[in-house]
Amino acid sequence: MTEHELDAAGLLCPLPVLKARKRLDSLKSGDTLRLIATDPASVIDVPHFCNEQGHELLSHEASDGRHIFRIRHK
Repeated sequence: MTEHELDAAGLLCPLPVLKARKRLDSLKSGDTLRLIATDPASVIDVPHFCNEQGHELLSHEASDGRHIFRIRHK
């Protein structure tokens, strides 16, 4: 299993989730994506996206206006 990173800082809804979806589509099952977002709506959008698509949200950390999500590909 490999961890990948996607920096979506500065992008507004729905772009962080759309870019995460595209990136996750290229990963293998079990790989993780570390998504960095600054959009305040990402705290709602990313968990909802994971729930709808069957991905596992492993963690969410917030610091200095940045949200870091770790998502495991289904």
